[in-house]
Amino acid sequence: MDVRGLNQGACHCGSVRFEIELTNGFEDLNRCNCSMCSRRGAVVTSVPLSAFKVVQGEENLSLYQFGTKTAEHYFCSICGIYTHHRRRSNPNQFSVNVACIKGVDPFELGTIPTIDGMNHSCDRSDRKSRL
Repeated sequence: MDVRGLNQGACHCGSVRFEIELTNGFEDLNRCNCSMCSRRGAVVTSVPLSAFKVVQGEENLSLYQFGTKTAEHYFCSICGIYTHHRRRSNPNQFSVNVACIKGVDPFELGTIPTIDGMNHSCDRSDRKSRL
């Protein structure tokens, strides 16, 4: 599946629409096992903040934060679909739900690695003691 270049995406109801620039196609495809991601089960790709733009319905996005409140998880307030989040491990990137990208079927992407967000370095007590 060649997704290089500018791609369109949307939530389920179409109220939130976005553009995502995938210069090299999908990079860093993954799932995460943190408490949030394991419940939503999305496959994501990561892009620089400048490569993602909400083009319609920004007012319909709801923000959810928890824990360190660094990551910003966005959902359509109408249909409830998770579209993207600003990453905790790299706040200069968005992770985008690939199932929201037009023409992409995440079930056709093969085996997707799972990252260990459950044991994220920001959550370790030894790191907290150094802050």
